[in-house]
Amino acid sequence: MSSAHRSEGLRREPVLPPGFTLVTLRESGDAFAHAQEIAAEAGAATLVWVRRFDLVEFAVVLEPDAPLREARLAHYLAMNALADALAVHCPPERPILFRWPDAMIYDHGLIGGGRLAWPGACGEDEVPDWLVFGAMVRASTMSPFEIGQTGVGMEEEGFEEVDAVDLIEAFSRHLMLGVAHWQEDGPKGAARRWLDRLDKVVGTRHGIEPNGDLVATTQMGVERRSLVEALAETAWLDRETGGPKL
Repeated sequence: MSSAHRSEGLRREPVLPPGFTLVTLRESGDAFAHAQEIAAEAGAATLVWVRRFDLVEFAVVLEPDAPLREARLAHYLAMNALADALAVHCPPERPILFRWPDAMIYDHGLIGGGRLAWPGACGEDEVPDWLVFGAMVRASTMSPFEIGQTGVGMEEEGFEEVDAVDLIEAFSRHLMLGVAHWQEDGPKGAARRWLDRLDKVVGTRHGIEPNGDLVATTQMGVERRSLVEALAETAWLDRETGGPKL
């Protein structure tokens, strides 16, 4: 993906499925934060996009109809949509994988991740007024590879024909498809699809609990990891640069 191609992508706007509303921000904006600010008023399927050169950064507002403890499983649904969108454009010889719960890996390197937010006053057994899923995918590392670097970018990994608009359009379509499956079959299918892409450890069996927690079973026993705590950590995000860690 050339710099010229990415620049051209920033000059056009995504064509989103019916029902979506697009909000665009300048490069200095924060899609995840802005989507939370406007979520209550803007409503479901509002997609906020930051026109950044080095990152594909956007967030989408969701309006679940389930209590918060179950509604958080939408994180897995949205991560699936993000990976499916990227998989359409990536070189086929390497899979896109997840590291629990919110990091996306390509060619053993961190290429992006997702975040999930909900109203702070919402109880576990209450239906949240909104959820916000925020996504980042590194378009380019913007620098030569350095020893110890664990992050990768689409440009360096051979994603030749994809730009921010392509990825956002594909994400929105896959998200709508995932929501339709959720409405028909419930959230378990989204969790299973997410597990199919988990960067697995040999000898460990993984499962997703009804509240989104990860259960890892080995010969040594069973370990349960809290989804809420892991989402709060956002281990893939570099707080200084505002992008995925290198």
